[in-house]
Amino acid sequence: MAEIIQRDGTWTFDGDALRLVPGRDKNVGLLRKTLGELAVPLGALAGISFEQGKKSGRLRLRLRDGADPLLHATGGRLTDSSDPYQMTVDSDRYGVAEYFVDEIRNALLLDEVPATAVDRYLLPGPAVPLSVSAGDGTASFDGEAIRLEWNWKTEEAKSAAGARTLALADIQSVEWHPAVGLENGFLRFTVRGAPTKAPPKYDPNSVDLWGFKKDPLMALVAAAVQARLPHPSAPSTQDTPPKQLAPTPSPPPEADHDALLRRLRELGDLHKSGVLTDEEFTLAKQAVLRGM
Repeated sequence: MAEIIQRDGTWTFDGDALRLVPGRDKNVGLLRKTLGELAVPLGALAGISFEQGKKSGRLRLRLRDGADPLLHATGGRLTDSSDPYQMTVDSDRYGVAEYFVDEIRNALLLDEVPATAVDRYLLPGPAVPLSVSAGDGTASFDGEAIRLEWNWKTEEAKSAAGARTLALADIQSVEWHPAVGLENGFLRFTVRGAPTKAPPKYDPNSVDLWGFKKDPLMALVAAAVQARLPHPSAPSTQDTPPKQLAPTPSPPPEADHDALLRRLRELGDLHKSGVLTDEEFTLAKQAVLRGM
């Protein structure tokens, strides 16, 4: 097991998954604190890096494209303080950070985890029910429907029809943007058959965001909805190949046996070169032998 504890949070790796617990430091954003603990399976990772600085460094996890509904819904627009896959590391803990990186990289190598995109979410997204008030309204989601309610700051053209309830089955996409400079941010739901080019200020299916403290929490609503929508890379029924008249023959047992023997030799080479510890080599070898 590898673990690193900082004011920014605690990251623990047990060989199968990473447990990310946000810290209580003032630099930890409200989104990370509200999101709470995350369990990231090893198969969802594309890589990890550590960047050193004079006073502090930064650990960064890189997830496989399409693995996390939060990252998909926010499109890389989370700030450093809101990004749950970053950690600030004090200079006196650089050695621990480097060891942590090595442990995860070795596990990715040993499990042969590809860095390619996935066609299903590997993280569940924020828990529901969920309700957030920010900007000109409140967005609530119970897993089946989104409810948008307005406040006294909402434009009359949008609030005149009252609160809106959008069934999840009617949602085509969801998008979150933070406020940047003089431009407002928004949480927008695109409803099937009802596209609009109206600004979020006037769009009854959007919450207009003005750059205040709670704005990032709207990203949690977006992620919770995104996790329950069809994955954008999932194969459609049109892409399904026609049913075969006969099953594809399995490779002969000898081929599987040879592949396992090659894997044992590779593990032996990794052990001799010092990439794998004695314990890691023993566990990996036992897994291969069980396959034989």
